[in-house]
Amino acid sequence: MSGAVIAVAGIDTGIGKTYVTGLLAKVLLQQGKKVITQKIVQTGCEGMAEDILEHRRLMGIGLQDADREGLTSPCVFSFPASPHLSARLEGAEIDLHHIRRSTHALQQRYDLVLLEGVGGLLVPLASDLLFADYISDAGYGLLLVTSPRLGSINHTLLSIEACVKRGIVIRGVIYNSFQPADKLIADDTRQVIGHYLVKEGYKAPIINLRDGRLDLDALALLSF
Repeated sequence: MSGAVIAVAGIDTGIGKTYVTGLLAKVLLQQGKKVITQKIVQTGCEGMAEDILEHRRLMGIGLQDADREGLTSPCVFSFPASPHLSARLEGAEIDLHHIRRSTHALQQRYDLVLLEGVGGLLVPLASDLLFADYISDAGYGLLLVTSPRLGSINHTLLSIEACVKRGIVIRGVIYNSFQPADKLIADDTRQVIGHYLVKEGYKAPIINLRDGRLDLDALALLSF
């Protein structure tokens, strides 16, 4: 029986999805779940994907056999840019079939694969394929990482619209309070996001992440 795959995407770059992916994997490990993380495409480094290294640090474990085999970081490019551009500058194309095969191989070994994306949902993986399209085509559920910072409402609602259009199931929203924010704005932003999730038919919990800790009660609603 194959394990499940949940994609982790942010509303923008720098929103904390690498931290969320690694921290979530750590919590699930502690709960006895056989879980692994995967980075769909890594840019701006060479060799092992730096986000995978950060995941393992957060999980409190060393590199796994799957990491050494390249299954968890199937596409790595040195230029720090959008995946389609980084690949093109190296005279390459992103091999989506290779990525899918790598994910499938992980599913044979683990109960759950947390697939971290690159930037936001509409980042191009190829000239005519966005990350959101890849998630939709594969049928993966999504964890969306947002925050209370100014501008998050707009970026989050646009991300929700992109999911609705493609039939992507939002399993949950991680509300990452990693930066100081006015409480009035933070509370209102959370309320607005929750309202639009319900309005679009999603029964997705909003899971607070504050001071490096996930709300475990809300996380339990995801039923991994």
